Amino acid sequence: MKRTFLFSAISAVSAVAVLSAADTPSRTRRHVETLASTRLEGRLAGSNGEKLASDYLVEQLRKMGAKPLPGQRDFRLPFEFTAGTKDGGSTIAGAREMPGGARALSFSDNGDVTGPVVFAGYGIVVPESQDFGYDSYATLDVKDKIVLVLRYFPEDADQKTRGILARYADLRYKAMAARQHGAKALVVVTGPRSPNAGELAPMTFDTALAGSGIAAISVTGAVGQALFAGTGKTLEESQKALDSANPHVAGFELSGVTARVHAAVVREKRTGNNVVAYLPATVPVTTLAKPWVAIGAHYDHLGHGEAGNTLADNADANKIHFGADDNASGSSAVLDIAATLAKQPRRRNVLVGFWSGEELGLIGSAAFASAPPLPLDSLAAYLNFDMVGRMQDNKLTVQATGTSPAWAKLIEQTNIAAGFDLLLQTDPYQPTDVSTFNSSSVPCLSFFTGTHADYHKPSDTADKIDYEDLDRVADFAAAIVRRLEDTADAPQFTKVEQQTQPGVGRAGTRIFTGTIPDYSTDVKGLLLSGVIGGGPAEQSGLQKGDVIVEIAGLTIANIYDYMYALDALKIGQPAKLVYLRQGRRVETMLTPAARK
Repeated sequence: MKRTFLFSAISAVSAVAVLSAADTPSRTRRHVETLASTRLEGRLAGSNGEKLASDYLVEQLRKMGAKPLPGQRDFRLPFEFTAGTKDGGSTIAGAREMPGGARALSFSDNGDVTGPVVFAGYGIVVPESQDFGYDSYATLDVKDKIVLVLRYFPEDADQKTRGILARYADLRYKAMAARQHGAKALVVVTGPRSPNAGELAPMTFDTALAGSGIAAISVTGAVGQALFAGTGKTLEESQKALDSANPHVAGFELSGVTARVHAAVVREKRTGNNVVAYLPATVPVTTLAKPWVAIGAHYDHLGHGEAGNTLADNADANKIHFGADDNASGSSAVLDIAATLAKQPRRRNVLVGFWSGEELGLIGSAAFASAPPLPLDSLAAYLNFDMVGRMQDNKLTVQATGTSPAWAKLIEQTNIAAGFDLLLQTDPYQPTDVSTFNSSSVPCLSFFTGTHADYHKPSDTADKIDYEDLDRVADFAAAIVRRLEDTADAPQFTKVEQQTQPGVGRAGTRIFTGTIPDYSTDVKGLLLSGVIGGGPAEQSGLQKGDVIVEIAGLTIANIYDYMYALDALKIGQPAKLVYLRQGRRVETMLTPAARK
């Protein structure tokens, strides 16, 4: 789980006495210790560890009498995703002899490109909105040509300049800049004055299903030198001239040099599995407009950290990330809640969901919501649990309370017996699976006990979980579900408006557009899984299912292009935006706000 921590507190209700863990064995400890065990190897989506975890979850669901969803034969609901990339035999060749040494970049499009080569220095373009003039393409014509750029950023620049240029030195950004200027291919070389001189850039873990819209490869230093041969200049002296970051030092066409680039990326497809079951209502539900209530948690984690979002230091690199709190704790809470409800009369069907792929961008819950096995508008509510095992000072955060006016009173009444010091957060736009269900207009709550130093590290282990309080969280949530079951009228959904600062914010304030990306498809552009209520995107007429393909004159091929393009926008100044709706091209104006 990835978190932004901003909470608003309310007064706590007086706590009642509870039995100590020594008096009552924990109901959740066995679940956490199993899911966070060495045998499951960190439960990376699509891995054998994920399969073993799903086996355990299915076993527990069967024991309590849960059933596959109506119309389903299995508890597992599979979905396909991109688990990584590898080179499929990329090459570069030319009229002059070039030693072997090329590798595709992970975001490259596949294809063959032949054309003259232009050296574009570091290939960096700093948007005008940043009030810092640096454009590697300012004096160059690269249309329908192959662009050669240096990796990283100018080596001898002062610290402030390096800080600005480094922000735009990501290879994806360089690929986007080359494409925007009309180049047909990008070739990256690690210069002789740079760290890792002459080495190929690695293929990073990349879950994007779509390419970048341009063929992009990395070449060795020897290939780079060969491209310069016969031009009267060397790669090293050309890099040295650029390393002061003087914006007037320009690149140039490599006279007489033509190259043939073959870029081949093999995107590894894997199958992840959501585990979903239900506890049928014990009384007829035919009179209820919304006869379901759902509880859920993601059960995947980071494996050995190979997905790229580990926070482990070098000493812990490639070690198992056990994910006891993130999110064996949430999964264990859901199992315990379901086991409690299974023993009681139920006036609504209870959906019990365990999502995979949350750590890769909510792709499991998104897959469920995009092709739901039951109508999502039949859900009275969804309760999410993510990192609920490390409570401090009796504080429990309940997020997404703004999704229904019913939540405040219901939570307060239920907490009389539970006695938590509650921190209520109205915002449902959290980087966890609650966001998926909020985007489907389902009233939601998400439970969370706070961050800690072991987040996304191998040190997030089962021995550090506070099992007494984890059991209490499960009891509290089970009581909320029972109240939902006993209420004939489901909570009314309220679309939460994102609060933003009016006008133009201070320098450095991040742009806010109010878009919610869908990470799970290979569409060219940015597919929206929703828009934030009251945000700039909604005000511009955008809605769920739209595909943004251009903003401020910049072509958008994927989520990365979109994030980089935000730097070209200015707070409070309208920008032209082009999107596709059911295949029809539509233009609108979007006025960015400042992120609060």
